Amino acid sequence: MNTSDSAQTQAGEFALLQSLSSRVYTALGIAIALVLAGLAAAHYMDVNGHWVTGMNNHVVWGIPHVFAIFLIVSASGCLNVASLSSVFGDQLTKPLARLAVVLAVGLLLAGLGVLILDLGRPERLIVAMTHFNFASVFTWNVFLYSGFVLLSLVYLWSLMSPALRMWRSRIGMFALAWRLVLTSGTGFIFGFLVARDAYDAAILAPLFVTVSLSCGLALFLLCMAMLRTIIGMSVSQPLLQYLARLLLQFVLLAFYVVAVMNIGASYVQEHAGFQNFLLYAGGGYTTGFWIAYMLFGSAVPVILLTTPMRESFAMVVLASALVCMGAFALFYVVIIAGQAYPMDLVPGYVVTSSSFMDGAVAPYTPRLPEILLGLGGLGFAGAFVLLCARVLPLIPISQSSRGLE
Repeated sequence: MNTSDSAQTQAGEFALLQSLSSRVYTALGIAIALVLAGLAAAHYMDVNGHWVTGMNNHVVWGIPHVFAIFLIVSASGCLNVASLSSVFGDQLTKPLARLAVVLAVGLLLAGLGVLILDLGRPERLIVAMTHFNFASVFTWNVFLYSGFVLLSLVYLWSLMSPALRMWRSRIGMFALAWRLVLTSGTGFIFGFLVARDAYDAAILAPLFVTVSLSCGLALFLLCMAMLRTIIGMSVSQPLLQYLARLLLQFVLLAFYVVAVMNIGASYVQEHAGFQNFLLYAGGGYTTGFWIAYMLFGSAVPVILLTTPMRESFAMVVLASALVCMGAFALFYVVIIAGQAYPMDLVPGYVVTSSSFMDGAVAPYTPRLPEILLGLGGLGFAGAFVLLCARVLPLIPISQSSRGLE
């Protein structure tokens, strides 16, 4: 820690963030400004209706849903950082477990907040929480998301309380299993939509799980970079190299599942039309898939993480940012392009024209209120971590060989 930037109170091997530096105020101010902008955008859409957005009768889940899914899935992957030590016995990442759990909770709450505000009637949430249809994946997700928050808080308690040390591994194992089910359930939201040619595939569940591993770790590295910038926290070279190798493995694993999904779908007649649209004739969606995800979201990070550039903290952070961008682009393609592509209303026949645009690719262009709402979610996660670090000893200060110096 750089004591010139922050005054800290030691709590064992961890410290409270008690800095009054301008960097902390600046970071917290930016985060709160994004939250306020997101709330203002949600209010504007609620008062005026969704016609002020780019959404329409075909594309009913816009870019706020992309932000929400990205944040929720990243929360699941971020919790995996804590599991490395408590479940798999990795001592190098043990000092990072507390911060990882808090960031995971912040990301999930941010994603759910964006999701609720984007629905247009947030006060109707009480209906979803009191009336259950257990044949719907959405109902199961109510329990999965709330259980994730509760379990994460118990997990954090076990990490901070010496009295619960003997239960830490078991709680971590249960949290790991819960997050895998949660992420699979999020993927099944789309995998069970049989009416959409782009969805209707069980492989979406493992796809979401593998992408969560890469973007969750990448967001955690970006969080470490934020703390490094505002309070001077440095990361040891062994820890940096370990996280870089782990991120590389997760990126390659996600790339493999994406490749299998698209190659397999290309050989299935009912999905062949959408695959041709996505891979060759989708315009911006095709560009987003090949350029944003395949090139800058996968290939470039692999290069950065397999060459001597991985020894630089800045290059690892750059790779992390590109991984997050690629994951976001992938979710955008899956969610938005899947809705924009015309539904097969009459199997065996081609619908050439309709006043409801049946048979045509639906247009969608995100507008400013939608983007601000999504960015508000990111701001909430950042503010949540900073505020929690002010009242809980989350920041590792150990200068031992276990990671932080």
